[in-house]
Amino acid sequence: MNFGLNEKVSVITGGARGIGLADAFALGSEGSTIILIDIDDTAAKEAVKQLKINNISAHYYQADTADESQVLKVAKQIEEDHDHCDVLVNNSGIGVKPAYLLRDMPLSAWERMIDVHLKSTFLWSRAMIPLMEKNNFGRIINMSSMNFTGGGRPGVSHYSSAKAAIAGLTQTLAKEVGNLGITVNAIAPGYVSTELIAQFTPEMMQVLTKQNPVGRTCMPEEVAALVTFLCSNQAAFINGELICMDGGRRDFYWGN
Repeated sequence: MNFGLNEKVSVITGGARGIGLADAFALGSEGSTIILIDIDDTAAKEAVKQLKINNISAHYYQADTADESQVLKVAKQIEEDHDHCDVLVNNSGIGVKPAYLLRDMPLSAWERMIDVHLKSTFLWSRAMIPLMEKNNFGRIINMSSMNFTGGGRPGVSHYSSAKAAIAGLTQTLAKEVGNLGITVNAIAPGYVSTELIAQFTPEMMQVLTKQNPVGRTCMPEEVAALVTFLCSNQAAFINGELICMDGGRRDFYWGN
C-alpha cells in the first residue's frame, strides 16, 4: 500500500532511540526524509548512521525539546534546510524513576516531567504548524500513555498528568488546524519494550506479561506501524483521536 509519504519531511522529537527511532525507520522506509531532534548528541549521530545504512535520508539537530529558545532556533534551521515539514511526531519523554507519591514529590520533578512531555509537545507543534501550512498538509502524532487511560497508578501523578494533558491538547488542536489539511492524533501505548523497560526486574516483567491479555509487552515497531498509518493519506479523516495500544488492559501493574 502506498501511504503517500515518499519525499515527505518527518520531524521526530526524542528520536535517537526507542519508539522514536522505530518511528524513524518506519517513516523512512516509506521514503520520508527523517529529521531527528534529541538532546543526546552521541545517540542521535549513531541513529542517523544506522538510518543511512538502510538507505534512509536522515538528519538530526541537537536540542532540549522543552527549551523554547532552542526549539525556535532549530525550527528556523529546519525551514532553511528543508523548507517545510509534513510530519511531526512528539515523542520526547523521560521515565518516572524515581517515583514519588504526590505528597513527597519535589517541585523540580513535577516541572521537569511536565516540561519534557507536555511543554515540548506544545512548543514543537506551535513551531511546525507554519511549516506544514506551506503545502496544506500535516500530520501531528502525540504520545500519551496507558498511565493516563488506565487511570494512573501510585507514584506517577506527574507522568499521568502530563499524558492526560497531551490527550486534551490533541483533541483541541485537531479542531484548530483540521481546515489547514493538518490532522492531530495521539497514541496511548502500554508498556513498550525499550531501554526503560529493560531496566525492570524479571519479577516485574512476569507481572506485566501475566496481567496483559496478549501476554507480552508492546514492540516499538508496532507503535511505529500505527504512527506510519496515521501519517498516511489513507488516514486523512482520522483527527483528534486517542488510540490505545495496550494489548487490551489499561490498568495493569501497580508495582514499585
